[in-house]
Amino acid sequence: MKRIANFRLVTALAALLPLASHAEQDAASSQNALGRELLSEMIAIDSTSEHGSTTVVAEKLAQRFVAAGFAPADVQVVGDDPKRRNLVVRLHGRGEREPVLLLAHLDVVEARREDWHVDPFTLTERDGYFYGRGTMDIKGGGAGLVSALLRLHREGVKPKGDYILALTAGEEDGVSNGVEWLLAHRPELIRSAYSINVDGGGPEIRAGKPAVLSVETAEKVFLSYTLTVHNPGGHSSLPTADNAIYRLAKALDRLSALQFPLRTNAATRGYYAGLAAFYSGQMAADMRAVAHEPSDPAALARLAATSAYNNSQLRSTCVPTLLKGGHAENALPQMAQATINCRLLPDEDFDQVDAALKRVVADPAVEIARVAPPKPSPPSPVDKALFALVASTAKSLWGPIPVSPYMAAGASDSVFLRAAGMPSYVFNGLPYDVDDDRSHGQDERILVDAYDQSLEFNYRLLKDL
Repeated sequence: MKRIANFRLVTALAALLPLASHAEQDAASSQNALGRELLSEMIAIDSTSEHGSTTVVAEKLAQRFVAAGFAPADVQVVGDDPKRRNLVVRLHGRGEREPVLLLAHLDVVEARREDWHVDPFTLTERDGYFYGRGTMDIKGGGAGLVSALLRLHREGVKPKGDYILALTAGEEDGVSNGVEWLLAHRPELIRSAYSINVDGGGPEIRAGKPAVLSVETAEKVFLSYTLTVHNPGGHSSLPTADNAIYRLAKALDRLSALQFPLRTNAATRGYYAGLAAFYSGQMAADMRAVAHEPSDPAALARLAATSAYNNSQLRSTCVPTLLKGGHAENALPQMAQATINCRLLPDEDFDQVDAALKRVVADPAVEIARVAPPKPSPPSPVDKALFALVASTAKSLWGPIPVSPYMAAGASDSVFLRAAGMPSYVFNGLPYDVDDDRSHGQDERILVDAYDQSLEFNYRLLKDL
């Protein structure tokens, strides 16, 4: 039954594409072929932090741009870390608007062959899907941007203003982060009116078709803590009540009950206002209720309880993600430590989060420390002209669907741009099933037809922007 459902979803997506002239069909077919070639090439290059390299991907793509006729001075592979370099490409426009930055990251998270049903570093087409590490996060989006710029250049299209493509390193683990490096060392390469980051957002498939196109205008703040217990230890044959692992476990159990207050912001109110039209009954009523200010507390509680996604949109969260402790099988632990990862609403008071953790842990023997300083960034204002163009481009492919601002529960490189004063809008044209997002997980995949549609979406949007 799952395969039948998948087939129907793919068929429904394909049927959404409007009829086009033979010339347009030929151009789209050529772009699809190039897009698939690019995606296959990028997936095949291991760009994990553990044993891969973004430099290899950057150099391979740079060769394509130069071979296509881009001036070498407009195609630069830059960065201090030999394995973590970044590609910056400029497509010159008519100078009628300021440059726009197009952003994607080249690095991907680790994927072990024994954990997957296919080779994660080979693009595999099966049952209407492309499988491979990075298809969703975010080489699929990066390949789409490369394809669009190459097509615009090939067709002699001169946009209203410059496009600057930045394909960067270090987004996943923060090491030698490419956007941070460019802002610190080569800001002139990426100086723009705003950025379009393809690392999130896009058309959400609900009931088998794109229902709403989300544009991230804000994201939660990433802040991790360590909870550490120290103890003199001793021989395991002489256990004591004051065991570091027990003490940490009790603190974590108390932490599991911590819930931050439910509340909304401009991004989440706009998101649920648009999404309510696709639901009925209590769910739709609650979405409409939380879209107003002040929000109804009962509606907030009901909506947050419907899914982990909705809960994360409506409150700050803290959760343990790593554990370590002990030093020998036959010794009492001298240390036990947990890492707590918090994703905080953009206006959260960090000192209040410190206080909340201290209060709920309720044990002075458990040391609480921030892993690194938080990096907050202000939300980006809704750009009405950009949102209108995104909506018209989406309508040309999928019919009228709302374009809604939203807040990302995860993190992206847009946090650095916003902090530096550059508005950033995170979205792409890749329709995705909200219940089948396998980013960072086993058998990561995207719909083949959705990928083809994203290539056309990118081209049409950038041609008119």
